[in-house]
Amino acid sequence: MGLRFETRASDSPWVSTVWTCRSERVVEMTSVAAVCWGLVFWEREGGFYASVSGPETRTGTAPVPEGASFVGIEFAVGTSLRAVPTASLVNSGVELPDVTRRTFRLDGARWETPGPDDAEALVGRLVRAGAVVRDPLVAEARRGHRPTVSARTVERRFRAATGLTQGAVRQIERAREAAVLLAAGAPVSEVVTGLGYFDEPHLARALCRYVGRTARQLRDGGGGAIGLDLHQATTS
Repeated sequence: MGLRFETRASDSPWVSTVWTCRSERVVEMTSVAAVCWGLVFWEREGGFYASVSGPETRTGTAPVPEGASFVGIEFAVGTSLRAVPTASLVNSGVELPDVTRRTFRLDGARWETPGPDDAEALVGRLVRAGAVVRDPLVAEARRGHRPTVSARTVERRFRAATGLTQGAVRQIERAREAAVLLAAGAPVSEVVTGLGYFDEPHLARALCRYVGRTARQLRDGGGGAIGLDLHQATTS
């Protein structure tokens, strides 16, 4: 028992992933560093809730409502809410008011609460209304293009849009990828080489800081509930 995840990729340029989760006989989890902000909706014992989650720069322990069903949308790096700058959400979040089975309130308007299959439809409406925006320069940098402005300007704009530096995003994404590979049974030496870590101690430090697990725990499934789909599907 624990957290039962299902994760899918998205064909929307505004969305990173969409996930669902069921909590079973668990009251806390290891939270994992993350580069995306998101919207999270959950139901428990007839109550309905929603929140905006922020990027996380470190691992920690977080409470979990037992017996809850979740739907989450992780937005692409460089997007943000018009009403809540992503930088203000780092290592925190905002609970949304007036949530019902059918609707929630965000940016001064009511929106239809999504299921996992219509998350992109909600995001499209938020984008058209101007409630979700993005910095195109960050999207360029993420695709590996070299913008015409200075590197300092790119870094300043990146941090303003995401709350993180480009280096921090790369480190967190790499550690999460390493965790998924190790959970799938990849040898530590292959993960070190494939992801460009200096050596096994370097990988171990990154896992401890960003994932809260050792390589052995990831392989063996030890350490308790974790806020990361270690067996995530990448099909859209």
